[in-house]
Amino acid sequence: MKRYKLYSFLASISLLACLVGLRINDPFFIETARLKTIDYYQRTQEKQISENIIVIEIDEKTLEKEGQWPFPRQVISNSIKKAFENGAQLVVLPIIYAEKDRFGGDEELTETLKKYPVILSQSAANKGKGQPVPRGVAVIGENINDWLFEYNAAIGPIKELGENAAGVGMLLTTPEIDGVVRRLPLIVQINKEIYPTIPLEMLRVLADDPSYQARVNQGGLDAIRVPKFKTIKTDEHGRVWINFKYNFQSISFSDEDWSKIKDKVVVFAPTAEGLSNTVATSVNIRYGYEIPLFVAQMLADDARLERPSDFNLYEIVYGTLAGLCVILILIGGSYWLAALLSLTLAAAPVTFAFHLFASGKLFDYSWILITILLTFTLSAFLRFINEFKQKQLIKKQFGTYLAPALVEKLQKNPGLLQLGGDERELSIMFTDVRGFTAISEHYGKNVQGLTQIMNRYMTAMTEAILLNNGTLDKYIGDAQMAFWNAPLDDPDHAKNAVRTALQMLKRLDLFNEEISKENVPPFGMGLGINTGSVVVGNMGSTQRFDYTCLGDHVNLASRLEGQSKPYGVRIILGPRTYEHVKDNYLCFELDYIAVKGKKEGVKIYTVLEHDLGIVEKKSIIAMHHGFLQNYRNQKWDEAIILAESLIKHNKELKKYYEMMIERIAELREKGLTKDWNGVYVATSK
Repeated sequence: MKRYKLYSFLASISLLACLVGLRINDPFFIETARLKTIDYYQRTQEKQISENIIVIEIDEKTLEKEGQWPFPRQVISNSIKKAFENGAQLVVLPIIYAEKDRFGGDEELTETLKKYPVILSQSAANKGKGQPVPRGVAVIGENINDWLFEYNAAIGPIKELGENAAGVGMLLTTPEIDGVVRRLPLIVQINKEIYPTIPLEMLRVLADDPSYQARVNQGGLDAIRVPKFKTIKTDEHGRVWINFKYNFQSISFSDEDWSKIKDKVVVFAPTAEGLSNTVATSVNIRYGYEIPLFVAQMLADDARLERPSDFNLYEIVYGTLAGLCVILILIGGSYWLAALLSLTLAAAPVTFAFHLFASGKLFDYSWILITILLTFTLSAFLRFINEFKQKQLIKKQFGTYLAPALVEKLQKNPGLLQLGGDERELSIMFTDVRGFTAISEHYGKNVQGLTQIMNRYMTAMTEAILLNNGTLDKYIGDAQMAFWNAPLDDPDHAKNAVRTALQMLKRLDLFNEEISKENVPPFGMGLGINTGSVVVGNMGSTQRFDYTCLGDHVNLASRLEGQSKPYGVRIILGPRTYEHVKDNYLCFELDYIAVKGKKEGVKIYTVLEHDLGIVEKKSIIAMHHGFLQNYRNQKWDEAIILAESLIKHNKELKKYYEMMIERIAELREKGLTKDWNGVYVATSK
């Protein structure tokens, strides 16, 4: 793994570890996000009308009819009787009668409570008033008081009412950290005494049971049971999640017709302005008295919402693995693949969560989504920054000696770049200006003029190199060095090098035509191209380095360029280059030469700039081979005859044949041994 990838991985893993730590510690914003997710479930579910509970509203119309609130208790007593006369199953009064009736109606209400099943209310408070009514509970397990919500005191109904009511339940709400009511405890404690809330009392009275059961384990309160109803799973504090999917039918207390309440649980609820408190819930603002009704109805319907404690572990494990997958794919894969994977990993728990919600389970996907989003964002950002830096480095390293298209290709796929000593076969070209002395004399002391003309020349030649996917290595005075097949692979490197050489010569002719109009002496050029295995990469010091190549074949390419002038040609190819291009270009072997500094000879070739006719080509090639064979066999006269004939028919190599005729004369005069191997030892570079 490259260093920048390691740094990105470690930074992303550190973020993931922090996110896991936050989830375990569950600070305010993490818990709030989870609670808002649960709210979203509630808002998306379809609402239904309660079939068991109906509300008789003490509304503005009622106050106009009955007068000031609170009503005399004779009015409440008569209303209870009316409810049961219309077939009510149970009456719930979310009203706390903590003081005696100023109209003296307590005795009548007490008698009514003795006859009918009615549930009164009491409430936890800092200071108590009235006598709260406890309810016996059978506890399975130990230390239940360590887990229950605890209050200092309570406000209960007056004694005669509390003792004669079928049930007395706590009327309270327990908002979450954001002030929204989502859960309700079924039992609470006041001074170690246990009290049920209204929904539990409703179930108990409907079941006609004297008490209920609670089970405690090491993790806290586990379940509460009322005989005749299913066991109620709770959290460790005895709370249940409230299902807000119900709407409750209602009629006005002042209505004459109460026939709708037949076989229903009837709730007398003050709803007139100023008589009832409102609370924030998962779905909207509701009356406080409705909270226990939601709970009672969902428990009766077995439409319970549960969040098993092991969901925390599942969420942490999935979120951690998902974040790790995103990090790993962003390090080695494409952005599109990482985005697709992230979307899939994010969509899976959301889909799964809604599937679970349909069966009453509350799975939190908020932290998972946050984890995937943040790990993706950080990993993608770090990768982008690293890739940007890498692209800038590539541009800095190669922008001046690679074609823009090749630089862009390297930037898009830096993996194509192998730096620091990669051995591979390259085709290396050296060029040099011929006639530079005359050009320099033409400009004399006009250094700026000489610089400008050389820049024009170099620009024209360099453009040919870059257009043919070459890498410009360096300028050496009036010479150039370039190579093919690095840093990007080029299977046609030798062909591209030769094509470039021929194009450079055409450009040179056009350049000379242009500068002749300026009375500037013409430029000449010699080129040497050699192909072989060399070491290529960033070479230099820690302070400065260049992308270049080193090796024996580089030196040979330079020597071949130097031999172009004495051999009277503009291009000389090494043997390996010739093998690559012989089927594409018309090439002629020039000699078997040991360049300066070398003992072993190599065959050198040139490539014609202009092709020959088919018939003429065959004849000239045959004559050229015959010339070389006679030359190496020291048949000087036969060789000279063929050379003189080739001067007339292969005019592009005229200077070469003239040079070889002169060499034959020198060798004839010098005298050679019969075992001469035909290698000519060069005395100049």
